[in-house]
Amino acid sequence: MGLTGQGLLVLLAVVAAGCVAATVWVWPRLARRHWTAVLGRLGTLVATQLAALAALGVAGNDYFGFYASWDDLLGTGGGGQPVAVQDHFRAAAGWRPQDPSGTATGVEHLGTLPVGGPGGPRQSGLLEHVRISGGASGISSDGYVYLPPQYFQPQEAHRRLPAAVVLTGYPGDARNLVTRLDYPGTELREVQAGRMRPTVLVMLRPTVAPPRDTECVDVPGGPQAETYFARDVPRAVAAAYRVASGPRSWGVIGDSTGGYCALSLTLRHPDAYGAAVSLSGYYRAAHDPTTGDLFHGSARLHRGHDLMWRLRHLPAPDVPVLVTTSRQGEADYRATRAFIAAARPPLRVSSITLPSGGHNFHTWELEIPVALPWLAEHLRGD
Repeated sequence: MGLTGQGLLVLLAVVAAGCVAATVWVWPRLARRHWTAVLGRLGTLVATQLAALAALGVAGNDYFGFYASWDDLLGTGGGGQPVAVQDHFRAAAGWRPQDPSGTATGVEHLGTLPVGGPGGPRQSGLLEHVRISGGASGISSDGYVYLPPQYFQPQEAHRRLPAAVVLTGYPGDARNLVTRLDYPGTELREVQAGRMRPTVLVMLRPTVAPPRDTECVDVPGGPQAETYFARDVPRAVAAAYRVASGPRSWGVIGDSTGGYCALSLTLRHPDAYGAAVSLSGYYRAAHDPTTGDLFHGSARLHRGHDLMWRLRHLPAPDVPVLVTTSRQGEADYRATRAFIAAARPPLRVSSITLPSGGHNFHTWELEIPVALPWLAEHLRGD
């Protein structure tokens, strides 16, 4: 039985309710002062509490999407072999992928999902479940690619669209970018309303070596997450889809850890990404039990991933970035104001500041319909 979905949640809820009923039923029989009765009372209380906590934990995981599977939770999953594919819609558009430099980088097509809009791909676009594998990093990660309707329209057949990488928080689940934050539906509505340029969305999570939080960093002797997102992902997507190349055609947007990654990737690799949006992100790589020592004690590497240090000591890249926060409810409000104050040309910083809003999906649902068109406005296709 899978970790997510209604099956396990219903089962645990039934078990928890059964434990409560059983405790009420047997409690009078355990009222004696004998040691066996004491152990019996203790056992029923522990069983009831564990069952309730398990049900609440699964419900919370299902809502927030922390872990997508048992392998994800336990850190026992393995990546698949990279397979480059091309679907019939791209073939019908009269375009053929280029050779991805002979590396093992590729996009494996795992399925097609409904977008939720009317009509077929020419009216609502297409959502693909994919696995993107990187030859430079050796990392494979599952995600989703949204191709807007313009990708399939005959008059746009020879146009290469801009692309945006969309990242979750940690540990996250890329599926939440579709089911909870509805990036494809948001783009479809904004494009149809004339408020957004058509953009290919590449939806991933930054947790590429679960359960470790790599903070989109190349860990010495460990996961090369920065290389994966800065080099492998754009290369693989450009080889498999009709998207424009070059940093001015690529952007990255993310929430929480994904927001930090968006800023870090763009400030550190302006040759890969030309714009970034950070939704409730932070400004230096985290260091806690989920990350371990990402820099192996290297002060130089640690400084390099401290975005405030970069603004104060290194030349600013010529890129636009958008940061979001809330005056009440977000712990990053002061840090965000400090980041804005420290920015200097040619770096261009815009911001969204809500009066109140927590570090959660509801806040990001309010910001994405503004932030996603902002990002697309700063990208260009061919």
